[in-house]
Amino acid sequence: MTDQLKQPNIILIITDQQRYDTVRALGFPYVDTPNLDRLAREGVAFTQCHVTAPSCVPSRCSLFTGYHPHTTGVLKNGDRWQHSWVERLAAEGYTCINIGKMHTVPFEASAGFHERYIVENKDRYLEGRYFLDEWDKAMHARGLVKQQRELYRQLPDYAERLGAFEWELPEDLHSDVFVGGLATWWLETKPRPDGPLFLQIGFAGPHPPYDPTPRHAEPYLDRDLPLPTFTPEELASQPPPLQAMRRHNAEADHDSIVHLLDPSRTQLHRQRAYYLANITMIDEQVGRILTSLDRSGYLDDAVVIFTSDHGDCLGDHGHSQKWTMYDAVTRVPLLIWAPGRAVAGLHRDGLCQMMDIGPTILELAGVARPASMEAQSLAPALTGSEWAGRNRVFSEHGRDGILREAEFMTMVRTRDWKLVHFLDAPYGQLFDLANDPTETHNLWDEPRHRAEKDWLLEELREWRMRSAYQTRKLFEHCR
Repeated sequence: MTDQLKQPNIILIITDQQRYDTVRALGFPYVDTPNLDRLAREGVAFTQCHVTAPSCVPSRCSLFTGYHPHTTGVLKNGDRWQHSWVERLAAEGYTCINIGKMHTVPFEASAGFHERYIVENKDRYLEGRYFLDEWDKAMHARGLVKQQRELYRQLPDYAERLGAFEWELPEDLHSDVFVGGLATWWLETKPRPDGPLFLQIGFAGPHPPYDPTPRHAEPYLDRDLPLPTFTPEELASQPPPLQAMRRHNAEADHDSIVHLLDPSRTQLHRQRAYYLANITMIDEQVGRILTSLDRSGYLDDAVVIFTSDHGDCLGDHGHSQKWTMYDAVTRVPLLIWAPGRAVAGLHRDGLCQMMDIGPTILELAGVARPASMEAQSLAPALTGSEWAGRNRVFSEHGRDGILREAEFMTMVRTRDWKLVHFLDAPYGQLFDLANDPTETHNLWDEPRHRAEKDWLLEELREWRMRSAYQTRKLFEHCR
């Protein structure tokens, strides 16, 4: 381990359900993100970072353990996990603080943190419905009732909203503003620890319901935004479990969204406008946190990492939210700001997995990583030296209450090809990403692409066998 004085303060900021195409500095001029732009301009941006699972809990468990979902056994939301590599940081002198969402199961598991100020999902209708987090308590102390599904359902146009609603309560009690406020309160009122700080800040947005304040929503409502398009041919080519999930999401109202099979452009525009407005709200809080870090002296020697646990289709490919393997879901922003440790303005286009953040943090902290860890450190990519990234990335998910007609779904993706495999099924998805970057044409049944299909299926088999072999004795169970 390096000398404790040289251990940087590490701040890990995670949003919930943020697509890659939501940061202006990464090439998307229709969104306002000046503070994230700063992190990209002064730090390193990874442009092909993919999650290991298309939903919150398995993705976050992978991040905080360094193992794939099939290794942890955490394959869907609600699966239990409560240990993480944060315990290693704490053992090596870090003061470890969580403010906001971690989505451990149970919610209140310590996971190695010395202090946790928990703010969980905005809409907890089933999982954790009666769990009172810091946000709930603040609402109660102010004599207010949180905006939630039962109240949204009373709106006459609830089923037409696609999960987009105006935040009508005081702005400081919006979930993301509240998390930003908690973080700045901690930084500016708590005594500085003797050793380095590891601070994980988890925002509940832009996960639905999409609920910006009117002042944040208004600029986007008047802005020309890219909207999803899909054809009957594309929908017909999707595997049966995805077609069934699409119908299910139009019949239920998960996270206050009643999905529409044929929404109007006006409805899609409002949904995307509110989603982007939520991101601008989070960006403001990132700026607020950076100011507090600087004012409190933590930024003098610090690493700031920004990412998200997965993306959101937002109507792309005809789908709502996540639970698919399209890039809109698996590809997320990853920014690492580390003056003196990283080359400013560097864009790294190699493939990586979001869980690779774990060993990167351990390496920057000078803390040993488990020999069996499946994640790979990104620390070498922070310098100007050659870095190719991974040859391929993987993502996987088990049957749950939304993906109800697939026992197990697995993705393998290279730079140019993507294959999605469904356990014990003759169907799947195969995309030529070089010629079809929008993943519109499913080539699974095309004889002329049989070689690519067989090659990627072989990659899946080798990956699973390699994983089982490498982790069979050394894996430290995270549940």
